[in-house]
Amino acid sequence: MMRINAIGDACPLPVVKAKKALKDHSEVVVTVDNEIATQNLSKMAKQLGLQVSTRQEAEQVFQVFISSEGASLNDVIPVPKISMGTYIVVINSKTMGSGDDKLGYSLLKGFIYSLTEQDILPTHVIFYNGGAELTTVVSEVLDDLDALETDGVEILTCGACLDYFGLNEKLAVGEVTNMYHILELMSQFRVVKP
Repeated sequence: MMRINAIGDACPLPVVKAKKALKDHSEVVVTVDNEIATQNLSKMAKQLGLQVSTRQEAEQVFQVFISSEGASLNDVIPVPKISMGTYIVVINSKTMGSGDDKLGYSLLKGFIYSLTEQDILPTHVIFYNGGAELTTVVSEVLDDLDALETDGVEILTCGACLDYFGLNEKLAVGEVTNMYHILELMSQFRVVKP
């Protein structure tokens, strides 16, 4: 049985850690500090056809037991080799959704990290308008964007946007593109926008 301490881990880390562990272990116990994490882990396990149960150990301590009944996740559901998909991701803001900007920024960071953990990667991730800053030296998601680029995902940033925000010399990952090319890509592929 594999034990994972995910106390203090923000969404989606407990799910990512559990899914990775299930590739090599038939039973996993994940300790988390909130009910939302238990719900996310339970939902993931049920979607994969695995057995799941939860137990509250203390006021802010929960254990989630996940079992594939003697087989690893690789035996239950073959894990596809990472390949390029037929979709692109477009990011036009430093936040995900509207409302609170601090929460929106945290959500977008989680989205970009989750993208690195997908079995099927997009062909491109395109940044424009306020999203252009995320590909520059001041970004907190550069490691994740570098990982995507290493895996073959093209990272593209609108050149006019970099110029508008005075970030021409600060691009740290990917390449500069233009609106004509962005439109070409958006018309050829399924578009995912957080």
